[in-house]
Amino acid sequence: MTELDSLSCACCSPVLKKLSDRLSGLGRRHFLTATAATVATAGHSAPVLSQPSESGGKVVFRQARLFDGKSSSLRDNVQVIVEGTKIAAVDAANNPPPAGATVIDCGGRVVMPGLIDAHWHALFAALPAAVLTTADPGYIFSAATAEAERTLQRGFTTVRDVGGPTFSFKQAIDDRLISGPRIYPSGAMITSSGGHGDLRMLSELPRTSSQLSTVEKLGGAMIVDSVGEIQLRTREQMMQGASQIKVVAGGGVSSPRSPLDMTTFSEAEMRAAVGVARDWNTYATMHAYAPQTIQRAIAAGAACIEHAHLMDDETARLMADKQVWLSTQPFLSAEDAVPLTGPSRDRLLQVIAGTNSVYTLARKHGIKTAWGSDMLFSPAVTARQGIMLTHLTRWYGNAEILKMATSTNAELLALSGLRNPYPAPLGVVEAGAFADLLLIDGNPLEDIRLIENPTKNLRVIMKDGRIHKNTLGS
Repeated sequence: MTELDSLSCACCSPVLKKLSDRLSGLGRRHFLTATAATVATAGHSAPVLSQPSESGGKVVFRQARLFDGKSSSLRDNVQVIVEGTKIAAVDAANNPPPAGATVIDCGGRVVMPGLIDAHWHALFAALPAAVLTTADPGYIFSAATAEAERTLQRGFTTVRDVGGPTFSFKQAIDDRLISGPRIYPSGAMITSSGGHGDLRMLSELPRTSSQLSTVEKLGGAMIVDSVGEIQLRTREQMMQGASQIKVVAGGGVSSPRSPLDMTTFSEAEMRAAVGVARDWNTYATMHAYAPQTIQRAIAAGAACIEHAHLMDDETARLMADKQVWLSTQPFLSAEDAVPLTGPSRDRLLQVIAGTNSVYTLARKHGIKTAWGSDMLFSPAVTARQGIMLTHLTRWYGNAEILKMATSTNAELLALSGLRNPYPAPLGVVEAGAFADLLLIDGNPLEDIRLIENPTKNLRVIMKDGRIHKNTLGS
C-alpha cells in the first residue's frame, strides 16, 4: 500500500504518522509562535481582495434582498445593520443609516448568512502527502493558515473540526492573528487499538502504556483500550477546550487496517466517552459507517453520527426515533477525493455507492441532517468545498440546501451547550446574531451553483463584523 492509498474523504491517514514525527515536539506555545511568524507568508499564498476591517463600528447593507437562513424565500428591499460583532437590526422600513455608519449599497443583491461546514479538519486539509512528509513545520502551519484564509474566502465563516490539534489554531483566529473561520474543535479523535485513527506501524506493537505514539503526541488521535483510558483521554480534550467530543466507533476509508464494517468500541466504552461529554455539558459525535456500529453508538447515547453511508432502513428508523443527528457528506465520485488505490479505493467506492442510500433514508425517515465536506490533503480538493455543497441538489431543493448549510448546521453546533465557544446565534440573519454575512451576485435560491464560484460571485464576505472581502467598494 502506498501513502496515497490512505488519502481520501476519511478523517486520518498514514501520512499523519510521518507528519507527527516532524511535529510531535511542537507544543501549544510553539504553535502560536510559528503561526504568528508565518502570517505574512500565508498572506502571499492567499491574498484577500480587501484588508479586514475592524469591527466595533456600524455597517449597513442597504437595498438588499435577504435570505435569512430559515425562510424558503427572499425578503426584498431590506437593510441589515451591523454594530460591532453582531447584527443590530434587520430593517424593512429602510430608515436612514445611523450616523457614521459605513454603507454598502447591495444594489438588489442577496445578503445571506455565512456558510457552515459541519465536518472539517483545519490543519490537515490542504497539503499533499509529499509536502506533509518533507516540509518544515513552519511551512506546514503557513499552509494551514493560508487554507484557513481560503476557506473563509469561499464563504465558510464557521467549521466544526472533528479531529486534529486545532485548539491553538482556533485561538490564533479568535485573537485575529490570522484570518479564518470560527472553529468548533473536537481535539484528538478517541479511537482504539486497530481502529480508524490508529496509525502506528506494526513494528510499534505491542503497545507500551508509558509512551504515547507519534500520532497521539501530535494530537490527531488518542488510542484507548479501556473505560478508564477513554474517560482520561476524553477529559483531556475537554480541558484543552473541546466544544464536543469525536469518538471513532467504527472503521474508516483511510486507515490501513480498519475496514468499514468493523466496530471499534464496546457499548460500555462508547458510553464512557458520552458520559464525560455530558458531565462537561456537551455531546459526543461518533464516526460510524455500518448499521451495527451506528446502532451501538445510539444505544451508548451518541448525539450525532458522522458518515453512516452503509446504514440500512432499520438503523435510519432508529436514528429518527431517538432524534440522533446525522452529519454526512455527498461523495458522488472519485473527483471528490484525492487519487486512491488498493483497499482505500475499494472503501471509497463503498462510500460513493452508499451516498444515495444515506440521503434517501434520511429524507424518508425525517432524520435531522447536517452537511459537511470532509476534505483532506489536497488544495485542489478543498477548492471543491462549495461543489460538495451543491451535490445536494440530487436530494434537496436549493432553499433546503442553503438552510442546511446555515441555520440547520448551526443547530448542531449549538448542541455543545455550555461548551459553545461562540454563544450567540449563527447561521441566521436576525438581531443579536453574529455578523457573519455574504453578499452574493445573483439569487442562490434560483441558482445554487453560484456558491461554486466564490471568487466571482461572493462580492462581500463579513465575519464577526469585519469585512474580509469587498469587491463593490462602499
